[in-house]
Amino acid sequence: MNRLLGKVAIVTGASSGIGATTASMLASEGASVVLADINESGASAQAEKIASEGGRCCAIQFDLREEASVASMVEQAVAEFGGIDVLHNNAAATHLPATVDYPVLEADPAVWALTMQVNLCGTMLVTKHAAPHMIARGGGSIINMSSGAALFGDRIFPAYGASKAGIIALTKYSATQLGKQGVRVNAIVPGLIVTEATLASGHADSMADMMLRNNLVPRLGDPRDIAHAVVFLASDESTFITGQTIGVDGGMHSHAPYFGEQQQ
Repeated sequence: MNRLLGKVAIVTGASSGIGATTASMLASEGASVVLADINESGASAQAEKIASEGGRCCAIQFDLREEASVASMVEQAVAEFGGIDVLHNNAAATHLPATVDYPVLEADPAVWALTMQVNLCGTMLVTKHAAPHMIARGGGSIINMSSGAALFGDRIFPAYGASKAGIIALTKYSATQLGKQGVRVNAIVPGLIVTEATLASGHADSMADMMLRNNLVPRLGDPRDIAHAVVFLASDESTFITGQTIGVDGGMHSHAPYFGEQQQ
């Protein structure tokens, strides 16, 4: 408890799933948390829940696609809590892979443009506007969300995978350019995390057996697994870690592809 006492954190995409769980855990560790999301009612509901548990937080509606909206959200966060120490770039256009992110030979350039605009450019924009406030306070920590889809090829979701690969590169560039000013930047690569969204999409059911065969631990991921990693990277326990891509995936991406087909 209180590992983040006195720190101010922004969590984007905080209305549900990983973002909501992470915002709650950051608050439980003493941070003042801004729940930023395009879904205003969802973010507000989560903020009310955190406040009812004694956390200090607020909800701010914004749109990752519009720089003016991103800038306004960051300024509101600073006005509310006095600065920024932690940024969890979690928001993404997760609805697109399940619907219109077709294989390359069938790809729609408009879908690719929107995917890059939200997932990659949106991450850059929040970093662009939040980092100067971190520098003004002597430093901070930015935690970006990539994906296992960034690390290997697949028959589905190429735009999503490319955008998340871009986040890994953006993480390294940001860490290089901001490190001497006290801002650390790292990326988390999750495995299959079972959330309301994955359950609603059917991905958890259809992929569970395959994921369990390939995970090196005998379970699927939970949003708290990601939240614990974010808290660590946000805290002073990780001040010598930057520019890194950290897998929180049950070991899924650490072995040969035929492992899951072997008899265990």
